[in-house]
Amino acid sequence: MATATEHIHDEVRELIRRRGVDPISDQRSTRALIDEVIGHYEERVPNSSLPPLIDRPGAARFVFDALAGFGPLQRFLDDREIEEIWVNQPGKVFIARNGISELTTTVLAPGELRDLVERMLKPSGRRLDLSSPFVDALLPDGSRLHAVIPDITREHLSLNIRKFIVAANGLEDLVARGSMTAHAARFLEASIIAGLNVIVAGGTQAGKTTLLNTLINSIPPRERVITCEEVFELRPNLPDVVAMQTRQPNLEGQGEIRLRRLIKEALRMRPSRIIVGEVRQEESLDLLIALNSGLPGMCSVHANSAREAVIKLCTLPLLAGENVTAAFVVPTVATSVDLVVQLGIDPNGHRRVREIVALPGRVESGVIEIADIFTSRGDELVRADGYPPHADRFVRHGIDLPALLAGSRQDNARF
Repeated sequence: MATATEHIHDEVRELIRRRGVDPISDQRSTRALIDEVIGHYEERVPNSSLPPLIDRPGAARFVFDALAGFGPLQRFLDDREIEEIWVNQPGKVFIARNGISELTTTVLAPGELRDLVERMLKPSGRRLDLSSPFVDALLPDGSRLHAVIPDITREHLSLNIRKFIVAANGLEDLVARGSMTAHAARFLEASIIAGLNVIVAGGTQAGKTTLLNTLINSIPPRERVITCEEVFELRPNLPDVVAMQTRQPNLEGQGEIRLRRLIKEALRMRPSRIIVGEVRQEESLDLLIALNSGLPGMCSVHANSAREAVIKLCTLPLLAGENVTAAFVVPTVATSVDLVVQLGIDPNGHRRVREIVALPGRVESGVIEIADIFTSRGDELVRADGYPPHADRFVRHGIDLPALLAGSRQDNARF
């Protein structure tokens, strides 16, 4: 026997169809229809065999989530403490809260997960089918979706949703959260102002996008910033920004826009800075060429240490073709990359800056020299004895680099 909530759900769905309401784009009308149907339902219950409605707010939320939201997953999307949601199979829905994962009691009905993913993809125009078994897309709230279907996965559709949570707008917010010291934050802010090229490195969920966002917001507001990403994740709080993302090929296999193309197009848009959300493949070559031409920029990369990040940046460009050799790439990395900021995540889920290193521009026997600016001693980020390159750029912007590295506050420091 159908429950009261199921009766109401069916009636609202039929009313939405008859009145031509789009529940996703017109949520106000959808809520009004739900209230209308619930009111009529409660009036009919005393004189009929309909089951009584015990929890009106709960029923209203269930129906709204089912028709205008993302069903059983919507409550996780609404919970601000939850950072990520992933589904391995209909009976295994996981969430991450403060960096710690947990298995929920949510169980999806057969076919429900596929229907939810299709609904999530609809606003983006991206698709998930046999010709395109992987998909990355952005949800209306800014969360990032990644899905994979069988037979790439063994049996069930796999879904990951990384929620867009404004954890920090500026470096001062990361200082307040204990992710880095005020001394390191002042150095990074000064380095961005001076136009140094910065690589943010770390493992999955280490906070690379969050740190990259805060570094971008340290860019002087008079500069024009172009961002290139696979899927929009960065949220620059600057007046002159153009954001671009990649595009999947259509059903005929045409129209694909890759990250390499975006970087090349960005150079034609009068950029003061170029930001690449993350480099994974041969697009790193195009970024290096841009940085080597004198255009300041930043990007993120997956790596377990700053040294590994440098090695990876020397390796990825080789994927661009046989004519690209280490003899070209290694010295280019050494002269194009100025700083690497390494992030890590503790077992308790706390994200921290582990080290900040500089590349002085020297190569010895094919190995790029690095200098520690800040390093970790236990859980504390402390000043090491290295110095960044391009001291003249700091001077040009009125920054006393020796005093800054010694720990003295600058006159314009915010933290």
